[in-house]
Amino acid sequence: MSNNRILQISLDIYIKAYEIDAMGIVSNIVYVKWFEDMRHIFLDQFYTYKEMMTENLSPILTKTEVEYKTPLTIFDHPTGYAWMEELGASKWVMAFEIRSGETMHCAGQQSGCFYDVNRKRPIPWPKDAVERYLAAAEKNN
Repeated sequence: MSNNRILQISLDIYIKAYEIDAMGIVSNIVYVKWFEDMRHIFLDQFYTYKEMMTENLSPILTKTEVEYKTPLTIFDHPTGYAWMEELGASKWVMAFEIRSGETMHCAGQQSGCFYDVNRKRPIPWPKDAVERYLAAAEKNN
């Protein structure tokens, strides 16, 4: 299911001194951390980590792609955006952008699935989470 940025979340990002390198720009790995922050915020709308832990489930990443465009410095005030690009029976793909106004600093995607901690294997999306997501997406259409 492609949703064309339905339910997009945004995150105002404050760059910290420990996130920059010797050249004064944000370290590449920090973008992946921001992707993770946004994925957690997005997922909490539909299926909280408390619910997952209670059911012994966990989302796991199978792939992260990052395309660096324009460097960020400690003086920039970027905003991160995340949305569900694809929601399959078991696989999901989230898309991300880090921008300062019209300037794109970074774009990326993460793919993953849900994992049953007890059975130690991937499982389909939890039914409750899918229903909540679809209801919210329909409401925002």
